[in-house]
Amino acid sequence: MIKDTNKVSIRGQKRVLFVFAIILVFMFLLLFRTAWIQIVKGEEYTERAVEQQTSDIPLDAKRGSIYDRNGEILASSTTSYNLWVRPAQLKENYTRERLVEISSLLAMDLSMDAGKILEKMTSESALVKITGGLTKEVADRIKEHGVYGLELAAYTNRLYPLGTTAAIVLGSVNVDGIGRSGIELEYNEYLSGVAGRTVHDQDLAGNLLAFGESKTYDAQNGLNIELTIDEVLQHYLDDAVLNGLNTTKAEKVCGIAMDPKTGEILAMSVYPTFDPNNATEPADQEAKKAFEKLTENEQLDIIYDLWRNPIVTDIYEPGSTFKLITSSAMLEEGLANPDTEYYCGGTITVYDAEISEPLDEIHGQQTLTQAVGNSCNVAHVQMAQSLGINRLYKYIELYGLTSITGIDYPGESGSMIYDKDTYGPVELATTGFGQGIAITPIQLITAVSAIGNEGMLVQPHLVRRLMDDNGETVLEYRTEAVRKVISAATAHEMLSIMEQQIEFYGGTNAKIPGYRMGGKTGTAERVVENSEGGYDEYYNTSFVSLVPIDNPQLAVLVVCYAPKAGQFGSQTAIPIVKEFLTKALPYMNIERTDSVAQEYQEIAYSYVPDVTGMTYKEAIEVLKAYGLNYAVRPESSEDEVDDDMDFVVVDQYPKGGEKMPNEDIVYLYRE
Repeated sequence: MIKDTNKVSIRGQKRVLFVFAIILVFMFLLLFRTAWIQIVKGEEYTERAVEQQTSDIPLDAKRGSIYDRNGEILASSTTSYNLWVRPAQLKENYTRERLVEISSLLAMDLSMDAGKILEKMTSESALVKITGGLTKEVADRIKEHGVYGLELAAYTNRLYPLGTTAAIVLGSVNVDGIGRSGIELEYNEYLSGVAGRTVHDQDLAGNLLAFGESKTYDAQNGLNIELTIDEVLQHYLDDAVLNGLNTTKAEKVCGIAMDPKTGEILAMSVYPTFDPNNATEPADQEAKKAFEKLTENEQLDIIYDLWRNPIVTDIYEPGSTFKLITSSAMLEEGLANPDTEYYCGGTITVYDAEISEPLDEIHGQQTLTQAVGNSCNVAHVQMAQSLGINRLYKYIELYGLTSITGIDYPGESGSMIYDKDTYGPVELATTGFGQGIAITPIQLITAVSAIGNEGMLVQPHLVRRLMDDNGETVLEYRTEAVRKVISAATAHEMLSIMEQQIEFYGGTNAKIPGYRMGGKTGTAERVVENSEGGYDEYYNTSFVSLVPIDNPQLAVLVVCYAPKAGQFGSQTAIPIVKEFLTKALPYMNIERTDSVAQEYQEIAYSYVPDVTGMTYKEAIEVLKAYGLNYAVRPESSEDEVDDDMDFVVVDQYPKGGEKMPNEDIVYLYRE
């Protein structure tokens, strides 16, 4: 039988064409997939490859330290180390027996269980963290072992050696070392520095490639900060404010001390407070117990309140301290002199509003000086009416009360003052004696400081300069004059009026023998914080002082929020200011008059021994031998018995070699 060769040939050709078509389809799909990988997904796969082939270990920059004006360290960063292991490298280079030996060596260095270390060293993961928080000494010992596959990465811890001292000024950092309040937040960009990193080329198992690259990009340390704060004055103010909080039973007490000529803040204190070393709970032991029983949201409210600085962020009605503004405007405008007379019959009617004196007092005929001394509302209503809204508002603006001060601190609030065009006669009258307007404490002390600076308003500030690691100045912050508010002549008249307030009127209990002082008390109703407004049954009390009055070197303001033990500034705020000034003035070498100085030479003083580095028990034995009192900071809890406490004194105040009255307290600081 003869086969049809033409048909066989055609079928073969079809098979070849079919196979060829299939090959073309596969080639097309392969080309499409290749194009998809290289073009569409190329960037993504490149990134994945780099991630797999690259070991990138961050190197933290050391956060800059914060110092007081005399070089006392207030916040610092200590370098610690994390220990990492690459199990694949260990398995490749060491036997099981050798790994057991290495884990035993590390266990002694790290005070860890050798079994747990061995478990991590033989893990299937590419990179495992063994532990963290290692000191440089421990890190150096680990390096000496020369184990291939162990890696140390440096990072920084934030330490506040003086605990709660200046806590509201310093603020704190979060777990990532980023500032979250205070100076730590305001200057975070300067303090943080720039992080570095170590980059290695590796295979999928984490082994370093023989011909791969290894680069280290060094971290750039943050800048150091020198504050205007004086640590000694800060201690004095902290003690006075804390004592005042306990005595007055106030919700909160704040105090600020400022150089009226430079605007430098020498001390700033708010209580209740927190410890920046553990900023997420109250510092007070009793408050801490109550805090632990609250819900998470309630705890957050308390923490945010502790972090908030009312001196800068909260407004309040200043009350009678504002009378210094009204009376100085009268003098500057030539509408009155210190002897101009006003009559007070106890009340004054302005349209349909009757304004009266506290406690129904009747001051009768009195001069402007006496009206300020008597803190007379009626007289200051008359002054405000004489000025009129345009002139009074001009001085409110000149004193900086309609704008923020510009202090270098986060979250500064502006005031709450009627718009000039909406002022009515009643609003004008109440403004004259400091009610119906709301300002911040930093605005008030800045304004009053202008009186102590011959009428020149200066910007308050907390930082003097930024420094590098060698102590060289990178940026300096100098005194910044804002504007001339009143003439030097008017300022001198106001200083005399403020001095008479202390000598003869409501501020007499502020007197400190041998010092010429000036001041003004304030008591104002407290606004209810709700949509309806109005006032509650509590008052905010205050006292502002300039000293010495003939050449003011210190402006001090204390505000007590809703004190329960005392309604007036003379009962609540003055004792706090007096306690502070009694210690601050001798420390600042502001001399008493000759007749009084002799009396104070009879006070018993002792030189403080240096007990830093000693154990607590050793330190208190030395202090007892000197007849000195002592206290622990942070404060001990109720379950800590004094004699059983066991810690090393990391710092003390006053410092060793300083002279102090025997009745004062030496504070011993622990970590």
